[in-house]
Amino acid sequence: MQMYIDSKWVDGEGPIDVINPYDGSVVDTVPRAGDSDIEAALASAERGARVMAEMTGFERYAILKKAADLMQERIEDFGRTITLEEGKVIEEGLGEAARAIETMTLSAEEAKRLYGETIPLDGSTGGKGKFGFTLRVPCGVVLAITPFNFPLNLVCHKVGPALAAGNAVIVKPATDTPLSALKLTEVLIEAGAPPEAIQCITGPGGSVGSKLSSDARVRKISFTGSRDVGETICNVAGLKKVTMELGSNSPLIVMPDADLEKVAAATASTGFANAGQVCISAQRVMAHDAVYDDFIDALTPKVEALNTGNPIEEGVALGPMVRESDAIRVGEWIEEAMSGGARLVTGGSREGTMHAPTILADVDPKMRISCDELFGPAVGITRFDNIDDAITMANDTNYGLSAALFTQNIDWAMQFARQVHSGNININWGPQWRADLMPYGGLKDSGMGKEGPKYTVEEMTETKMVIFH
Repeated sequence: MQMYIDSKWVDGEGPIDVINPYDGSVVDTVPRAGDSDIEAALASAERGARVMAEMTGFERYAILKKAADLMQERIEDFGRTITLEEGKVIEEGLGEAARAIETMTLSAEEAKRLYGETIPLDGSTGGKGKFGFTLRVPCGVVLAITPFNFPLNLVCHKVGPALAAGNAVIVKPATDTPLSALKLTEVLIEAGAPPEAIQCITGPGGSVGSKLSSDARVRKISFTGSRDVGETICNVAGLKKVTMELGSNSPLIVMPDADLEKVAAATASTGFANAGQVCISAQRVMAHDAVYDDFIDALTPKVEALNTGNPIEEGVALGPMVRESDAIRVGEWIEEAMSGGARLVTGGSREGTMHAPTILADVDPKMRISCDELFGPAVGITRFDNIDDAITMANDTNYGLSAALFTQNIDWAMQFARQVHSGNININWGPQWRADLMPYGGLKDSGMGKEGPKYTVEEMTETKMVIFH
């Protein structure tokens, strides 16, 4: 596929192969953008921002609603594309495509809701006779840098609100998974988006992403990816608005009164979906000493029952990791934990990009598999004695994106909700849960700002204060 810059589909300085993670075949090729492509995208986006700012909210709504309708007509193609380029099983690929349609629909509705408010200036000294109100206006050019693990829905979470708010948007998709974003661009142009309002530029993040991030014409950056890359972007961004959706190593706490069958089902679901390549994947499981062994007994058969294989085939529950180097890293972390005293319950093997779903028990919280972001199909289980110790362990991390607690005790649940340093708190389900309309974002090194179309539109607009004297 070509990339979309300055109202046309263009080639770059050479092709990049998009590889099927399961069998290594070439799915398609995309261009490698050069400096001239980056400049053309920025100049075009500046013009597009002026066009978008003049459009009415209803006009922006109509474009996004039409795009959602077109996506629905092509949902099978989108789902298959996600699976082929990213490796998640076809059920999850189709599920992501369905969620992306919902995200675009929600974004369309937000185009009609750019409210201001009246300000009671007579409540201030010297405010008598004054009348004030606020206006919300677009930032201008939004840069959306997106990750490989949700190559369509996380693009929609940035592009939909950007256009709804009246901005132009430059999309820089992950180099491993650019095809879904390019197909979304096709849909938006077909739906009537002004041709200069969207650019979709492909190429390495280290060169293309950095040059776009540092340019003063970009007034807002929305990035989803690793903590280290997010910090690099912030360092080069300069004076502009940024939203950072970064990493995590989500804790899941099992209290002694938990329904262990429900916990086991949730752990198998939220720890191994997309081969564990989800920012809010269950990674650190802390089980109370009273139920520790029973929980492992309940979890093990559910993990061993996960059918691995070609993700495009129906019935496969766990596919490959996106790169073999990532699967190798997961294996190294597991071996490192075992050499430090952790016990392998099941899994642990690897063949190419396929890493077996793995359970480790007796994990020391200081082990890398517990204190860093694994981003792979394994969970580590650790004992604890009481809720205070569990919360201390949950908070003993630089991250804070999502956390989960299983209990029937309302006092424990409220203590957990108040004291755990995490942007998303789940009671009686695993940490990997998100509704696309909710405010989603992390604390600490997991980032800043919120996603969810309503909240993203707020992040992608500015407030003007108007005073009548």
